[in-house]
Amino acid sequence: MTNNSTAQDYTLVVCEKPDAARRVAEALAGTGIRPVIVEGVETFEFLKANEKFVVCSAMGHLYTISDPFKRRGVYPVFDLEWYPVDLVNKELKQTKRRIDAIRKLAAGAKRFVNACDFDVEGETIGHNVLRYACDGKEDVALRAKFSTLTKDELVSAFDEAKPRTGEGLARAGRTRHFIDFLWGVNFSRALSQAILQGGHRYKTVSVGRVQGPTLFFVVKREAEIRTFVPVPYWTVRGVFQKNEERFEAPYSVDKISRMIEAESIGKACEGQEAVVSEVKRSIFRERPPLPFNTGELQKEAFRVFGFSPSRTLHVAERLYLDALISYPRTSSQKIPSSIDYGQIIQKLGRMRDYAVYSQRLLKKELRPREGEQSDSAHPSIYPTGEYPKRRLEVWEKRLFDMIVRRFLANFADDAVRERISATITVEDHRFKLSASRTIEEGWINFCEAYANLLDTSMPELNEGDALRVVRVKCEQKFYSPPYRYNQASLLEKMEREGIGTKATRAEIISTLIERGYVSGNSLVATDVGLSVIETMSKYSPDIISTELTRQTEKHLERIEVCEEDGEGLVEDMMRTISSQTIALKSMEKEIGTEIGQSITATLFGQSVLGACPVCKLGRLRVIRSSKTRKRFVGCTNYRNGCRASAPLPQKGVLKPASKTCTYCGWPVVFVRLRRAPWRLCVNVNCTGKRGRDRELSTVQKTG
Repeated sequence: MTNNSTAQDYTLVVCEKPDAARRVAEALAGTGIRPVIVEGVETFEFLKANEKFVVCSAMGHLYTISDPFKRRGVYPVFDLEWYPVDLVNKELKQTKRRIDAIRKLAAGAKRFVNACDFDVEGETIGHNVLRYACDGKEDVALRAKFSTLTKDELVSAFDEAKPRTGEGLARAGRTRHFIDFLWGVNFSRALSQAILQGGHRYKTVSVGRVQGPTLFFVVKREAEIRTFVPVPYWTVRGVFQKNEERFEAPYSVDKISRMIEAESIGKACEGQEAVVSEVKRSIFRERPPLPFNTGELQKEAFRVFGFSPSRTLHVAERLYLDALISYPRTSSQKIPSSIDYGQIIQKLGRMRDYAVYSQRLLKKELRPREGEQSDSAHPSIYPTGEYPKRRLEVWEKRLFDMIVRRFLANFADDAVRERISATITVEDHRFKLSASRTIEEGWINFCEAYANLLDTSMPELNEGDALRVVRVKCEQKFYSPPYRYNQASLLEKMEREGIGTKATRAEIISTLIERGYVSGNSLVATDVGLSVIETMSKYSPDIISTELTRQTEKHLERIEVCEEDGEGLVEDMMRTISSQTIALKSMEKEIGTEIGQSITATLFGQSVLGACPVCKLGRLRVIRSSKTRKRFVGCTNYRNGCRASAPLPQKGVLKPASKTCTYCGWPVVFVRLRRAPWRLCVNVNCTGKRGRDRELSTVQKTG
């Protein structure tokens, strides 16, 4: 490795990441590569057909949108420019060396190639580097388009490189960054200033263009859960006997709305003879699963491994940079023949875990199952057939295995399954049984651990069999509230609603968690999240409008394919932001008051236990004293005179029971302290405590 400056008259290749730069150089080099340090940054030199190449990397975004105002209270802001990242974020000083290195290399280059990832973000990164660091070479630079970092594909991509191939992607990416920053900086400043005007200390609160509608989904679901009224229903199950075997069968109507009706069914069937009136058997074919695109990979990895969408994308990125899989940010469900999937399957056969499956597939005509979704930039996610050159981490190995097996299963035969159903008749009442089993595994054998298909069984029954009714069970149940979103189901909701992109959805969900708007594996809207959405719904509903965000995404998609130039979208967004910030400015104090208390509660460790039984207006919270750091119960209506309070155990984990004490109406909590949790009414004067007072007193003293 040398520090000498490279000679002039060479082709400068700009990659997105250092690992990609090394792999590009190794793939294209005819006689090996020579690492060269330029301005403290590693670059790679090599010769190809007597032509000299220098490969450098950007390491993500080197330029970002910002505004010239330093005062956080100035808004609305529309005068934005692209700046080097290190000027905006002083913690990213290393990016200056990288920009200086690229600028120095550009001065001696005769030709330029953009080899960043071929998508909106990659095109934006490459465009900005060529425009700002390379003195306006974005229009003349060649564009190398590839979906894997394998040698053959990289060589082909550079041989076929053309200028301005990703022009629409770059324009869409730059437009997206511009309007997202416009949205974020203006509404962040508006809400933060409102909190300050509401009498609370300054705290940055933001509502992103896509984050707002996404948070609204969680808050809306939370409201549905909290307002859900459990309605009872009844189920009826019969216990039958054939010879010596007993089994249960559910009534043909799953949910019966009236108890008297359920009990009448039981009385009519008790002690009667039953007969198997119908048995149906049907054979059906279960087709292989569709190829992975980004969203499906994230959802499946969450289901099987519990990986968050952002973690899945991070691991997939590592596998891509190691040339083990294709580019992981794609909407496609297609496996084009151009990738030579026969050769990929043959290569996978050299790996012990996949040898048997590879041999089986290569004996038949290769015809993959594909879905309807396509992506002009990349095919679906598939393995390259390359053997790992390093020891993969456990989570990398798991995701790689899932991708390989899904790919192989796409070429496998349909599974053949049997569905069996039986109807048992007692007087005029019918009970139903069903089961299913696999007859021929087909594709299931290729990815059995991930197939999510279970065989179920039932007794051997034939039409006309006489059965004895042992008893009939009637059970009361309640309709359940809707499930809370988890990260995978929320990502799926974003896809269905058409907001965000395949590359940004996981990051948006992670941002909502990091900012304290939602929490938990089952995403619960915090007081801050609830308050932000409630306040925006009241004062500025367009900020959280799903329709506005969806229409913006459609405009951006048209910009990608050069059907729009983006100027009209930016002007419309400026008008929207201007009108909305004016509305927020006029109600600053009210907005700040409503959001401020919720921020204090969520960010400083307070949690809601329930309604205050004293003033009937406030809510009782767990509060930690800023002076003593001890926790206690207090009412949110304290400023208006409510003095309801109660001590709490200072040790142990507290969890609200979501119930009130039947004796005094105060909230009940669960306390866990090195043993099973116990229920505790927080009211020290509760008449129902009796002997429990001593236990509470002991715990408090230990605190």
